[in-house]
Parts: sequence; C-alpha cells; structure tokens
Amino acid sequence: MFKKNKKIVIAIDGFSSCGKSTFAKAIAARLGYIFIDTGAMYRSVTLYALEHGAINNGIVDEDALVALLDDITITFRFNPMRGASDIYVNGDLVEGKIRTIEISNLVSPVSSIGKVREKLVAMQQQMGAARGVVMDGRDIGTVVFPDAELKIFMTADAKVRAERRYAELTAKGDKVSFEEILENVVSRDHADMNRAISPLRQAEDAIVLDNSYMTVEQQMEWFDNQYNSVLSRL
Repeated sequence: MFKKNKKIVIAIDGFSSCGKSTFAKAIAARLGYIFIDTGAMYRSVTLYALEHGAINNGIVDEDALVALLDDITITFRFNPMRGASDIYVNGDLVEGKIRTIEISNLVSPVSSIGKVREKLVAMQQQMGAARGVVMDGRDIGTVVFPDAELKIFMTADAKVRAERRYAELTAKGDKVSFEEILENVVSRDHADMNRAISPLRQAEDAIVLDNSYMTVEQQMEWFDNQYNSVLSRL
C-alpha cells in the first residue's frame, strides 16, 4: 500500500529511448502525480527553432535561437483519449511533430545551449515547486531537482533501445532504417554525456534501473519497492 498523503518529487534521468517517459507516465498515473516530459520541452524548442529559421541544413544558429526564446511558451494539457498529457507551444499542439527522426537528430545541439537550458530548467522548477510530480530527462536529479526524494537513473543496452525506437517509429509509418536509429541513439548518448552544460550523469544518490530485459510490470514492481522504501524514511 502507498502512503499517498506525502507528496514527493520523483526524478528520472537516463539515456535516450530507455522508456523513461513510459515509465514516468505509469508512475504518475498510479500515484495521481503530474508527469512532466522535459525531453518533449527540448524537442519543442527544437521544432520552433526549425520552423522559424534558427536551424538551416542541420546547423543550429545559436544567436538566432536564443533571440526566439522569449517568444516560446510551453504548456502541458491532459488528453483523456491518450490518458497522458500533450505538449503545446504557444497554444499549438506539437505532440506529433516533435517525435520525428529529424527532431531527434537536432535536439542534442539545441539542448546544449546554455540559455535554452536556463529557460527550461526555470520552467521545470516552477512546474514542480508544489511536489507531487514525476519528471524525466537528463539532468533532473542533478540540476533541476537535486533535492528530489527519489532519483532513478535508467539505462539499457543501445541495441535494445534502438529496437524499441525503430518499432515505435515504423508503427507510425515513418520511413527509417534500424541502422539510422542505432546511429542516432549512440550519437545522442555521446552528445548528452559530453556537453559542457548539464551533461548526462548519474546523481550520487540515484538508484540505477537497467530495463534492457524487463517487462513494464517488472519495472513497476521494482518501483513500488523503491517508492515505499523512500516513504518509510520520510
């Protein structure tokens, strides 16, 4: 049984295509918490930059992008049809547009820009100020909420992650190859871990979850144990 009267922050960090968002959504639904997909926020800024001329031929114009930041408002709205929140930029639904391989290939250089991270981290901290949130990303437990009561670091084999992403994209009808997806996964890992600002790293007090060969049910059972252990110490 859960002690739901005590609201905490649950920070989930880890590599791309680990299933962080799926895991976080399931946790939020179980606890009645708010789910905040920070990766979707960076993807949304990337999309906006692409549509407004700050990215050309795969090259990010940092000055042009930074100049656009004050024009960007990001909100989440619960979609009862999906049982999850959709993301909006300036009131426009962008949930589908941000999940393409083009955006996946561009999001790392955009998210490495200091002013971008500064703006989005401030937004994320405001969203989670009242606790009772599950937030997933790359730097939640290290930068956004270093005082989160429960920090989880997710990892999985790169080929397993590429297989998951390939299945997801082809199911939507996207024309992609497995090799292209694997290359994207590996290159994003390198970019995320080696960027100068807020690189991906495991918080010292984070608990590692390698879900390479775990079912969703097994992951949730693992979470139940960790969550109740944290609450018992509060």
